[in-house]
Amino acid sequence: MNKNIEEIEFVIFDTETTGLDPEYGDRIVEIAAVRFRGDSKLAHFQALVNPGRPVSPAAFAVNRITSEMLEGAPDMKTVIPGFLDFIKGSCLCSYNAGFDLDFLNNELKLAGMAPLEDIVVVDVLKMARRIMPGLERHALWFVADALGIEAQQEHRAFADVELTLSVFNRLKEALKEKGVSDFANFSNLFGINRNMLDDMNNQKIIKIQEAIDRGLKVKIRYLSSSGADVTEREVLPREVRQERGGGYLIGYCYLRQDERSFRIDGILEIQVNES
Repeated sequence: MNKNIEEIEFVIFDTETTGLDPEYGDRIVEIAAVRFRGDSKLAHFQALVNPGRPVSPAAFAVNRITSEMLEGAPDMKTVIPGFLDFIKGSCLCSYNAGFDLDFLNNELKLAGMAPLEDIVVVDVLKMARRIMPGLERHALWFVADALGIEAQQEHRAFADVELTLSVFNRLKEALKEKGVSDFANFSNLFGINRNMLDDMNNQKIIKIQEAIDRGLKVKIRYLSSSGADVTEREVLPREVRQERGGGYLIGYCYLRQDERSFRIDGILEIQVNES
């Protein structure tokens, strides 16, 4: 049975680093997280980390963390088991999650551990871009301000976690108002796990292909990528096309009375119309 978003335990995490690229030796210097379900905070995690290398001047200009502040801190190999235990069984979230996840997986690799694979990872930046497409910028502080959240982005891990949590909750409420409250659609829309997303979208593609083969229409509930509106459509599918880094249903839309394209990951529900 598909769960409601409110039933899921989420962990929002953030990292501060020595620089921007783990492939060139940059490391995590601070990691923080909050675990929550619905409106209830369940636990928090925070640790400074000795990276074994200097903090770059550019990183210091952002997070104000000095190498001296980290001299007595544990290394990541010591910190990471506690963090993995903290996130176990949760849906992991971050703002610009690809950045934080790359650093986290790099630290796991350096510690001789496997990368994170069996956990759903959601990008709150992806949420903001999809739900608020009209914004000129989608930096965390800019989105927070647009949502009426009075807080400054401090570029320290726990403060940014708290700000991301506030943004997440506002965006979640906007989704609920559009009728999107189930976790399967939520993770399909905003997750970044390639294998998981491919599995979910392939199930939709199978139904579309069935309709094409049988010359049948499909009924879909669709979250638009341009206006973030949810509409119900009846479509006569013509093809599934891979372009612009994603899959698209191409077909005649009876609502618009024209041929349209629909992002596969924006299809919230799909049903082959047997009549």
